[in-house]
Amino acid sequence: MRSFITVLALAAMVAFPAMTAPAEARRPAERPAGYPRSYDSVIADAQAEGTVRIYANADKAEMVPVVAAFRRLYPGIQVLYADLGSAELYRRYTAETRAKQYSADIVWSSAMDQQVKLINDGYAQQYASPEKPALPAAAVWKNMGFGVTAEPIGVVYNKKLVPAALVPQSHQQLEQLLRKRRTAFMGKIATFDPARSNVGYLYLSQDFQITRDTRSLVEAMAATRPVLMKHTEEMLQGVASGKLAMAYNVIGSYALERARRDPNIGVVFPRDYTIVTSRIAFISREARHPAAARLFLDFLLSRAGQAQLARHSLWPVRTDVPASHRLPAGQARPVRVGPQLLVNLDRLTRERFLRDWNAILASGQKTR
Repeated sequence: MRSFITVLALAAMVAFPAMTAPAEARRPAERPAGYPRSYDSVIADAQAEGTVRIYANADKAEMVPVVAAFRRLYPGIQVLYADLGSAELYRRYTAETRAKQYSADIVWSSAMDQQVKLINDGYAQQYASPEKPALPAAAVWKNMGFGVTAEPIGVVYNKKLVPAALVPQSHQQLEQLLRKRRTAFMGKIATFDPARSNVGYLYLSQDFQITRDTRSLVEAMAATRPVLMKHTEEMLQGVASGKLAMAYNVIGSYALERARRDPNIGVVFPRDYTIVTSRIAFISREARHPAAARLFLDFLLSRAGQAQLARHSLWPVRTDVPASHRLPAGQARPVRVGPQLLVNLDRLTRERFLRDWNAILASGQKTR
């Protein structure tokens, strides 16, 4: 695998070049079963384009086998993959597009509200994917935004520091634990910093929308003087090392993958409700390789592509694809792909939210 990966540091890109002989790369690829005959022209155009450029915040290490599976189907297409943080992805893509520079053909991010804003602002093009009928209705918006994954947000804990009998199974139990054992957890609880992390802001704002009890939970967390972080990996590393006892609102797919390798890590999804988010993908309005972008997006949404994602930490959005974990319907609270997410990005709404958040943290600092 390493033999065909080239890291281009300045561009923050990973290139997955052709893995086959030139003659094989020119051979027409087969149309997926069930697709209309007109899809042959999409394949032909994509092979003529020869490249698809993707900006995403899915870990490139997890995407290597996914891209390799795509390349086996379409060997003549080079995949350029930029693994970026959600904020950098948004900034870079919008800046390049406004400057009419070469940018992404596909934009794929877990920052759902930012993705919806880009679509709403006219950055995406419509595409009626042949895979749409197999997707949940809540995963598609305007035939532009496609929810590719269904990833639960949970609590990660260190098994040595949090005995099984104390592991909270709901948000209420978590609050009670933090209040009863505040001293023991002082400086040992982590969560996303909503001021620095777009996904952290999304998760926390969803908590507040689901229940007013979130304020009481955040107050209990604030009293432990929580460690505020920007990335999931930071939280997982802190819990694994024992520097942290628990981390709240962690991306569950990554947490479970880490827990499989590290016996010190436990993961729980609150039974009262578990937020389920999706990584939204869209094809850029200004895509230089629109046919190749359609090909890659359709692969991600296909049963084969979803099965690859399921094997590599990213839970599939399709319900007809086997997955190692599925939440009960009554527990899962999917975040719908749609315009309601734009409320999060209203400047005054965000400022008010962060002002309240900082006030709660400041109050917690005074707790003795």
